[in-house]
Amino acid sequence: MKAAILTDIHGNAPALQAVLKDIDQQGDIERLFCLGDMIGLGPYSNEVLDMLYNRKNLTAIAGNHEQAVLHLLEGKGPLEGHKGMQQHHEWIAERLSEDSIKRIQLLPQTIEEEVEGQHVLLTHYHMTDDKLDAIEKEPAGIKWDAKYEGSSYDLICFGHYHILHYFRTARRVYLNPGALGCNDLAVARYGIVDFQKHQLDVKFTAVPYDNRPYLQSYARLNVPGRDFILKAFYGNQLEKEMN
Repeated sequence: MKAAILTDIHGNAPALQAVLKDIDQQGDIERLFCLGDMIGLGPYSNEVLDMLYNRKNLTAIAGNHEQAVLHLLEGKGPLEGHKGMQQHHEWIAERLSEDSIKRIQLLPQTIEEEVEGQHVLLTHYHMTDDKLDAIEKEPAGIKWDAKYEGSSYDLICFGHYHILHYFRTARRVYLNPGALGCNDLAVARYGIVDFQKHQLDVKFTAVPYDNRPYLQSYARLNVPGRDFILKAFYGNQLEKEMN
């Protein structure tokens, strides 16, 4: 059984559309595992959620952007560590449909599941004593084995950090396919895991798409924080084209 691993779509509907088309063309991917941060940063949160929830084979968890927006909707103020994004998250919250709000309210923070005899953990990011556990760009697998000592996980899928992580140890596989919706190139990333008896085969894919209309929409829609977002998460691609 094959599953597509998606994370950090961040309101980028064209990128998700490109990935879903690629998944459908392959024809043998049976499940979608979405690891959170479906909303925020990009302006098309409702469209992203609609596309995902129209899929019957979706399993999804919450990321910190879902949590931050819910915090504001519940009148609790900005989520800890997200005060600098408050205006942007308020803009997102004001535009979420009732269906979108209900969907993110029901999202768990983690999911454990047995897939073809393999014990899988889906999590957005790793926490230590309720605090974000920072990771290096290339953490040693043995360090993570120590962190998860005593657990029976064969595969741990996570997102949040936006860069690709892939580590195999004698104990398990650690996998982050990288952000689907945020990239300084016009590609959308995701991973594929082929679950076989006593074996996990992993593949990473970067699907090209025309991201110019999407990037241009930040100015057209007057998205709060757009200058920072376009620089930090998309490498100022439009400015580079003009130069």
